[in-house]
Amino acid sequence: MLYYVYFDSYGHAREAINEDKLAEKYNNDPELFFKANCDAVADSDMERSTGHVGTLKFDNENELKDYLESLGDEITGFYGCQSESRPYNF
Repeated sequence: MLYYVYFDSYGHAREAINEDKLAEKYNNDPELFFKANCDAVADSDMERSTGHVGTLKFDNENELKDYLESLGDEITGFYGCQSESRPYNF
């Protein structure tokens, strides 16, 4: 099943819906889903809006949840020294 995920300007997943909800609530238009979730003012030009909608495909909702929960693990692992990485001094 396809899922549509709104990511804010920092890349954080803020809302996810499946293709059925997109059809039901936003008339199958990811742009409307984006506009409903982005920080842009209703009357503003969309060039000034931030974030994006990603289209992801998973077999079930649990796989989607696992993926969303894993976002940022690489950053946590790096700064938490969970892998063989060293901080750089610039």
